[in-house]
This record gives sequence, C-alpha cells and structure tokens, in this order.
Amino acid sequence: MQQIRTLFRISALLFLITWPMVVAEDFLFQGLNIPGNTSNQLGSAVTAVNVNQLPGLNTLGVSLARLDFAPYGLNPPHTHPRATEAFLLLEGELYVGFVTSNPANANQRNKLFTKYLKAGDVFVFPQGPIHFQINVGKINAVAFAGFGSQNPGVITIANAVFGSDPKINPDVLAKAFQVEKNIIDYLQAQFWPNSN
Repeated sequence: MQQIRTLFRISALLFLITWPMVVAEDFLFQGLNIPGNTSNQLGSAVTAVNVNQLPGLNTLGVSLARLDFAPYGLNPPHTHPRATEAFLLLEGELYVGFVTSNPANANQRNKLFTKYLKAGDVFVFPQGPIHFQINVGKINAVAFAGFGSQNPGVITIANAVFGSDPKINPDVLAKAFQVEKNIIDYLQAQFWPNSN
C-alpha cells in the first residue's frame, strides 16, 4: 500500500512539475456524441475517456465511457480492477448484473445481482466484481459510465482466459472448468475481440 501511495505522490508531483507544458487540449475530449461502431461480433462499442485519451484526468481519480449497444448487443463479462462504475442508461433497455467475489464460506456460492434498466436508470458496479450489460430491446441502447479512477483498467474474462498470448495451458483450463480438453482447444482457437 505504501508503494501505491508513493507512486501516486510521484505522479502528482510530475503533473505539477510539467504544469507549464500543459495546454488546454489536455483537458478536452470531443466525440462522445458520436455513436460507437456496433457492427461486430458482440454488437457493442465502448468509447473510453480515461487518462490515456484525456491527459488532464491525470491524478484526478475520475474517468468515463460511452457504451453503445445494437439490439441484443453485449458488453461481455469483465471487471475493472481499479474503479467502481456508476452506469447511466440514456436510451433503450438493458439487462445488467454483477457477481460477488468468492464467499468466505466454502458451502456458499457467488451471488448474482441483476436488474432490467430503462432509460434514466442508474446501476452501480462495485470495484472488482465481474459484471456485464446486454441489450434486451429491439432498438439501440446508449449508456454512460463514470469511474472512480482516471485509469479503471478492464479485464474481459473470456479474452483473458481463452485469448491470452501465450495461451494458458489447456490442461489447466480443462481442469479448472471441468470439461474435456477439446472444448478448451476449441475456445482458444476462437477470435476474441477487444470490446473495450
């Protein structure tokens, strides 16, 4: 934890030292009014606005994203290791949810929390848990997400598990998922698009 605090202080200090080199464009991102391209395998697009796209967010602890969904489009199960997400649906209808972390009691299961959202609804995804959103309507859906970090990070579960480079040993995954190795081989052979 001390290392993280030190890195944060260094980052803040570097930002202050470079202040004379900062320009107004470092604080402006344009284009969130433009829908993302949802003509892909998942039928969704995420337009992230974090410190990588908007340097002025450095050390501020916030970022956001626009999410576009074609009818039945999916933002697949993923996690943000460094931020809570406040999710606002502007148009359409989505089914959203998250799964709790492993319970301390081995006799219990991970709990799933889900809701159907309509335009104007807000749902919060706590930092860390695996979560998803899917358009359950026949029209496009648009949402905005706010994050409690300038760099929330994202790990898309299927991509990480089946699409890593190099590949995770299929014997490890076959045992973990309790399936035959040929199923893992099939899944690892698929193209895993980066949706975020």
